Amino acid sequence: MEKAKISSYQFFVLLFLFEMGSALIIPLGIEAKQDAWLAILLGMLGGLLLFLVYYLLYQYYPDIPLTEYLQKTAGKVLGWIIALLYLLYFAYIAARVLRDFGTMLVTFAYPDTPLFIINALLIIVLTYAVKSGIESVARTGELLFVLMYLLAIAGFILIVISGLIDINNLKPLLEEGTWPVVKTAFTQTLYVPFGEAVVFAMILPYLSNPKKARMTGVSALCLSGINLAIVMAVNISVLGIDYTMRSQYPLLSAIQRIQVAEFLERLDVFYMLGTVIGGFFKICIFFYAVVIGASGLFNVKKPSRLAYPIGLVILILSMTIASSYSEHIREGLDIVPIYLHLPFQVIIPIFLLAIAFVKNRKKQTKKDPNISEPDSPVIE
Repeated sequence: MEKAKISSYQFFVLLFLFEMGSALIIPLGIEAKQDAWLAILLGMLGGLLLFLVYYLLYQYYPDIPLTEYLQKTAGKVLGWIIALLYLLYFAYIAARVLRDFGTMLVTFAYPDTPLFIINALLIIVLTYAVKSGIESVARTGELLFVLMYLLAIAGFILIVISGLIDINNLKPLLEEGTWPVVKTAFTQTLYVPFGEAVVFAMILPYLSNPKKARMTGVSALCLSGINLAIVMAVNISVLGIDYTMRSQYPLLSAIQRIQVAEFLERLDVFYMLGTVIGGFFKICIFFYAVVIGASGLFNVKKPSRLAYPIGLVILILSMTIASSYSEHIREGLDIVPIYLHLPFQVIIPIFLLAIAFVKNRKKQTKKDPNISEPDSPVIE
């Protein structure tokens, strides 16, 4: 691993920006219709439970990332294979997010520019950031976090002043019962964006104050979940449920309707700046996790050397994972949650935690046979 440390606040900022990421540009939880904001909050609660699983694993192995303690819990060979699969998973999700933002920029800002050029320019900046190290990324996050929040507050105030919000669009509450909300939460919003925090199992060992890891992570997830629920509620209240479901980028459509005093309008730049900041950090964290994990698996002494080839792989993958954007979205909704998110975010971490618990119990018993119950990892 890189010889670096990040503060609790920097960890909070990185996790918050990561969670906002691509969740801002998609109609998150829209299958629950006007109750989408409830599905987001319910998914957030499930994401908090998953984060506690990742945190408990971190308590057992505080000095090594996920790819290394996999080999300690699942065995050298099997653990190495699963670790490699995790790196492929992280690279694939990074490529998906890169495709999301490249398509958005081509659609609304650079319609005459090929998607490959946009993605290539993005990956060049990301490669430079990853080569600079996690400390540099975290310091950059501290600066851009403030900018992103100022943009969000300004945008919300302008929407309210414009008189665009119609609370009636959020009614009736739970029109079709609780099942659509529960189904949407546990098939979509649990995994994206909250379950994707599994990648921070690669980042937690860099914390300078491990005792604050749990509270910091929970706070970031809660704040991002509440913000995303508010964003989705605003989208629906401004656009109505039918238009929101049809819109490719509902938040952008809502911002485009802002008009104050007949001169303050077309504030697309607010949307572009905010979403690109979030997307940059989401891709960057996945990208960095792949670089650090690969350096450990393949015994590369200088992880930064892997940034260029891995960046190239992510770029190529972003162009080849789907032939069209509609196919890309369909894969993200129907295939990825079941075959990728469920095993890598839920099943494997829970099994790892169970194995770590049993191994720790046996170790404690060998040390003192009179101890019937071992010490569990201390949660500060």
